[in-house]
Amino acid sequence: MNISKAETVIVKIGSSLLIGDDGQPRRKWLETLVKDISVKHSNGASIIIVSSGSIALGARKLGLEKNGRASLAEAQAAASVGQIALSSLWSELLAAHDITAAQMLLTLDDMEDRKRYLNATATLEKLLEKRAIAVINENDSVATDEIRFGDNDRLAARVAQAASADRVLLLSDVDGLYDRTPDSETEGQFIGLVDQVDERILAMADGSSSSGIGSGGMSSKLEAARIANLAGIELSIISGKEEHPLRRYELTKVGTLFAVNRSENARKSWIGGRLTSSGTITVDAGATIALKEGGSLLPAGIITLEGQFARSDVVDILDPDGNIFAKGLAEYDAVDCIKIVGRHSSELEALLGYAPRSAVVHRNQMVLV
Repeated sequence: MNISKAETVIVKIGSSLLIGDDGQPRRKWLETLVKDISVKHSNGASIIIVSSGSIALGARKLGLEKNGRASLAEAQAAASVGQIALSSLWSELLAAHDITAAQMLLTLDDMEDRKRYLNATATLEKLLEKRAIAVINENDSVATDEIRFGDNDRLAARVAQAASADRVLLLSDVDGLYDRTPDSETEGQFIGLVDQVDERILAMADGSSSSGIGSGGMSSKLEAARIANLAGIELSIISGKEEHPLRRYELTKVGTLFAVNRSENARKSWIGGRLTSSGTITVDAGATIALKEGGSLLPAGIITLEGQFARSDVVDILDPDGNIFAKGLAEYDAVDCIKIVGRHSSELEALLGYAPRSAVVHRNQMVLV
């Protein structure tokens, strides 16, 4: 990894790296990381930090058990206390290198709602223009179990999309992806390069957080890689256990690189990167093939649908086996869509009473995932 002067890079740090066993920030290690960041920044690269740690820091201050994750209410309370300490920590560390820090707290809704997503994009663009480094975290003080990212890996990938970043670096407590979770009897094989996040790669993931402090795991990192790659952004999982982790990666190249093999336009990458949808549409085998070859979804190819989606809502598109293979913006409300399931396009006006669109989801508003 040789970060060029003009690149925009997202650096994500998890709680297990930021917080020590004593519940205190690993300040010495953080100073070496910030030194690495300052070198890249001074050479012209634009850096955005996605930092966990607010819940862990707040839990210690409030004396909460289970690192503040015993309940949603405790996690929210811990986050509201810990975020002050976390932002102060980053501001102080960056100021030591004459870098202005900015704080952004984002929720899942901020990234899923198109208007709010564009607002976040505008803020990031202005901060990058002014050479400030945004420190971003999920707004855990208001996020609920149902409406949240739940981990900062996927948040980092969505921020990368919003900032039109060139690469994402996920600092982890392991060197990268292994084909199996190592145990006392077997040692997993290290995977240095991944061309595509497919079912074979996803099967290698362990969804747990090894430290017990954070909320992520390898599954969330693979999902982050899929989101980033969809937008034409490279993502790497690298070790953060040693000092100067960015310099170490640049020198050793040890890590797992998820290479880019395609890039959608900004609107399609936003659709594909969404973690929620308003409904599902299951299509037949013929429609599955047609959509994968670049076609639009016509009513005749639909088998069933679920959800109370409205026109322009994002829907998941499933193959006959129930696997999600595409996302897109619905051209019809669910109520009207039910009336035309399986029907030919020539019948739609008579069924609906108005001149309809020929596609339920147009190819220009759809992305394969």
